[in-house]
Amino acid sequence: MLWRTFSGEPLRTPVKQAVEDAIIRETGKGYHLKVCIGTDSQVRGGETEFATVIVFLREKQGGFMYICNDRTKQPYTIKERMLVEVARSIEIAYELCDLFNKYDVDMEVHADINTNPSFKSNEALREAMGYILGMGFAFKAKPEAFASSCCADKVCN
Repeated sequence: MLWRTFSGEPLRTPVKQAVEDAIIRETGKGYHLKVCIGTDSQVRGGETEFATVIVFLREKQGGFMYICNDRTKQPYTIKERMLVEVARSIEIAYELCDLFNKYDVDMEVHADINTNPSFKSNEALREAMGYILGMGFAFKAKPEAFASSCCADKVCN
């Protein structure tokens, strides 16, 4: 997976090392960090593009994020696509969770799934919530899931 910054600069190290370096750098500057991980997707023609983000929030001091985009031609139902988004977020959260524990950084997994039953994405809410919570991660859905519904949405070309 190729990760980059919001400005488009590729990460020069594997994402796990880049995240650890960021935690050390930011906490060394005295910032209290929180990390939110989320994925969004867009379907265009026969392709689905996924964007996964790792959002670092500096308490009362803004934030920054790392981004990974990926495309596939595999067709999905809306429910399948929502669950693939969640699986992608969980995959990176699981890869990084030992760092967050080591450095005492709070982390949440955000799902771009609407809590309102009148929206189609709501079909995946129970399964997504069970999957995320079952992995031991904090969970947020729309409208509180800004990492997936705002940040990842903006970088999903």
